[in-house]
Formats: sequence, C-alpha cells, structure tokens
Amino acid sequence: YKTDFTGGEGIRMPFQGKRIGFGITGSHHTFSRAFAQIENLVAKKAEVYPVVSFTVQHTDTKFGKAEDHLQRLEEITGRKVVKTMPDAEPFGPDLPLDCMIIAPLTGNSMAKLANGITDSPPLMAAKSTLRNEKPVVLGITTNDALGLNGKNLMHLLSTKNIYFIPFWQDSPFKEPNSLVANLDLLEETVRLAMDSKQIQPILIPYID
Repeated sequence: YKTDFTGGEGIRMPFQGKRIGFGITGSHHTFSRAFAQIENLVAKKAEVYPVVSFTVQHTDTKFGKAEDHLQRLEEITGRKVVKTMPDAEPFGPDLPLDCMIIAPLTGNSMAKLANGITDSPPLMAAKSTLRNEKPVVLGITTNDALGLNGKNLMHLLSTKNIYFIPFWQDSPFKEPNSLVANLDLLEETVRLAMDSKQIQPILIPYID
C-alpha cells in the first residue's frame, strides 16, 4: 500500500530527541513487526521507552519466550522495560512523552482504553499521555473490531488526541470482523499525530 503523505507543514518533523513511549500488548504474532518499527524510531534518534502488558511479560508462545521479548526490547532501546503501573504513571507529570504508541493493541486492551479502564502499564502510559494532551497512536490487531468491539473502535476514533495507524481487514472471508493495522505506516502516523493530524486514509485495502 502506497500513498503520498507530503504536503502540510510539520509532516517531516524529525524524531531526534523526541520522547516516545512504545506499548506492546498480547498480539504475539505481530511482535516482530512492532520490534522493527521500534528499531526504526531508535535509528532516527528518538528516545523510545518500551512499556509492556502483563500478558507480554509472562506468556510464552510459539512466537517466542516472554523473557526473550523483554530482553530484545531492552537491547533495541537501551532502556529497561516498563513493567508496572507505578513505573508507567510518571509519563504524565514527571517524564512527559511527545507521543505514546500502543502497537499491537489487542481488542481486550482497546475495549478497556475506550471505557476508561486502566489496569496495565501500556494503558497507564496512555492515560498519562492523554492527561498531558499529547498524542496517543494506536495500532489495532483484533478479530472482533467489526463485532462486539466495534463500538469501542468508533469511540476511540472520535476521541481527542487519539490517532490510528491505518488498518485493513486481514481475512475478510474467514474472519470478517478482524482488523489489523499496517505497521509499515507507523512512522508517518506518528509524525502527523505529533502535529495533531490523523493520517489518511484510515481504512485501507488489504494487500497479501
């Protein structure tokens, strides 16, 4: 998927020196793509703070062991992974972020965020960032975004300072309610979000 995101001042804002939180929730099959985006942000001199859910911390899957994922995050960012609610809260008053990303964002965490439930470090970091009226960028990966979770998706789409990485139906015939963000568009989404703009289009065609 290709589009033109030039046009408009601030779109090519450099990442150098920007404090960016990167939250990861339990969609394990997308971790490798998320890690690649973190590497890209670090290469562009962003100060990236990794924040993980309790599921990410404690669940081993066929996509890797939890401890290996955490170690990899610390190697990429050069920072300790934020694993607790108290450690995530300072992203509000004491260590404000320029942007908070959650990618992948599961349907479970999306529902909680939409309804003001803050029970994991990434959600606490997002809440703290919204408190500062700074952008929160979401990269959804959920098989019920067009089902029971649809109302939560619509609520977040209309919420101030929340921005979405463009998403598609990844399996429209086998899993018609499933939506997945195209993480290749994360960088441009964040650039625009820090300029208070939503990347467009949000709904994009699936390319295998």
